[in-house]
Amino acid sequence: MNVNKKTIFRLKQRLHETDTVSGRPRSGRPRCTTQRQDRNLVRNHMNNRLLSASASSRQTRGRNNQSKSANTVRRRLSTSGLRARRPYIGPILTQRHRHQRTLCAQEHGAWDRIQWRSVIFSDESRFCTDHADGRVRVWRRSGERYQADCVREHDRWGGASLMMWGAISYNDMIGPVFTQ
Repeated sequence: MNVNKKTIFRLKQRLHETDTVSGRPRSGRPRCTTQRQDRNLVRNHMNNRLLSASASSRQTRGRNNQSKSANTVRRRLSTSGLRARRPYIGPILTQRHRHQRTLCAQEHGAWDRIQWRSVIFSDESRFCTDHADGRVRVWRRSGERYQADCVREHDRWGGASLMMWGAISYNDMIGPVFTQ
C-alpha cells in the first residue's frame, strides 16, 4: 500500500485510545435539522415544485421546534440536487397533442429547402395588462425541465391582455397585427 507510516501510527493510536478510527467531533454550529427532516423537506418540494424556499421555511420547523431560515431550506435542497429554475412555460398539451407533434416531426423531418420555402410560419404573443405575471421558480433536478410537474401551464386567453400576431415565409413578412 502507498500510505504514509505516520498515518498508520496515528490511526492505530486513535483505535487504542477511543476504540474507533473515526474522527472526533469537530467544533462548529450544530445542524438545525435532522436527516429525516431534510428528507421530508425534499419530499415536500418534489410534491409541490412551485413551493418557494421562504414559504417552506415558514411552514416547517427544525430540530427542537426551531424556525428554519429560507437559506437553510435552499442549502438542504441544493445538497439533494434540486435547483430553483424558471419553469418552462408552454401551452397545455394532452397526450394526443404530443402524439400529433411527433407524427408531424417524423413526416416533415426529411424535407429539403425547396419544400420548406412553401411554408408560412406564424406566431402570436400575449402581453398582460391587468396583472403582473410575476417571477415563479420551480425546484427541479438537471434534466427535468419538461417533466409535467415542472411545467407552468398557462391559458393563452385568460385575463385582459394585448395580442400581437405576425407571420413570415421565404419571400414575405406579414404583420405585426395588434388585437385587444
